[in-house]
Amino acid sequence: MSRTIYMDHMSTTPCDPRVVEAMQPYFTQEFGNPSSHLYGLGNRALAAVDAARAEVARLVEAEPEQVVFTSGATEANNLAVIGLAREAMAQSGRKRVLISNVEHYSVLNAANALIRQGFYVEVLPVDHEGLIRPETLKKALNGDTALVSVVHASGEIGTIEPVAELAALAHQAGALFHTDATQTTGLIEVKLNAWGLDAVTLSAHNFYGPKGAGALILGKHLRPEPISFGGWQEGGLRSGTENVPAIVGMGAAAKLLREEREERARHMQNLGERLWQGLAQSVRFIRQTGHPTQRLPGHVSFWVEHVEGESLVLFLAAKGVCASSGSACASNFKAKDEHELVASHVLAAVGVPTDICAGSVCLTLGTGNTDDDVDVVLREFPAIVERLLSMSPSYADLLKNQGAKR
Repeated sequence: MSRTIYMDHMSTTPCDPRVVEAMQPYFTQEFGNPSSHLYGLGNRALAAVDAARAEVARLVEAEPEQVVFTSGATEANNLAVIGLAREAMAQSGRKRVLISNVEHYSVLNAANALIRQGFYVEVLPVDHEGLIRPETLKKALNGDTALVSVVHASGEIGTIEPVAELAALAHQAGALFHTDATQTTGLIEVKLNAWGLDAVTLSAHNFYGPKGAGALILGKHLRPEPISFGGWQEGGLRSGTENVPAIVGMGAAAKLLREEREERARHMQNLGERLWQGLAQSVRFIRQTGHPTQRLPGHVSFWVEHVEGESLVLFLAAKGVCASSGSACASNFKAKDEHELVASHVLAAVGVPTDICAGSVCLTLGTGNTDDDVDVVLREFPAIVERLLSMSPSYADLLKNQGAKR
């Protein structure tokens, strides 16, 4: 059996062995509850959580007290969008929330929940390269705007949004600004305070840490309304006994990332450029999605006319290559008809034709990928496309029309 080539690092990354080693004691001998800190086991657990908090804070140039640990990015996004909007309404009476149309489902659905609570939510369009233009946000802002939430980069198309500029515009209108940096933190710098961000979402498993650990980093003295209730863990913002092993792992992954991010990004950038250039030169009807240059390192996303993306991904999987078609969370959505392809709202937002919006391909590279991996894709993928084109009704119609014109 051929080896597996993993090129789906936007959906998750493998946990670094050094991170696993750091976590290991907290599953067994160091099993204390951080809230029981009057004796050794609990006190050591609390110290480990505090050390991890400091590492995660350093990752975005924040202070430890600004870090709220969560179970992942989904919970952090919900706390940010719902909690900050509710608190803003309580303080100022503002009830308007602005989000982009390329947000992750955890932001979109949190915003939908706010509508049912009496908030007004406006979805702002991106351009065909996936960018929220500052002038688009500026026109939408008014005195009733409580919160703006714009993803730092969508995992589907890789376009990096100008969040510092957008945050400044939001603040001029008296609104708070949140960004979901789940996909960017592991590849590029994120600066909470320097960029004027009020809240940033992070996810450990997207930068070689464990699943089940995330964080919402808040601006100083900012306190969203809690969305879950219990004890007073995480300053009362996220009740429940802390997942100490996962939090320790997130801290270890954050420390490694700060030390290695530049090298990792350079490696992925080089491989990604080579992969895209090779595909663009060898694959017919290929179309890139997202911004051509203002995009995540190692992020290669595209669609192929006349061919379904799911078929491309399945054929790649048969060759041992793991890729994605749309977001991992979108694949959990059940259509009314089990044979129906569900259109990606992100692809629709950047103008990909609706009949193939369920059919993009996303190849996202990681630290473990090599030039040999790229060679395999460049060797196998053009043949896969040609095979699928030979079975494509729309391609057959194209050939017929071309023949008729002659």
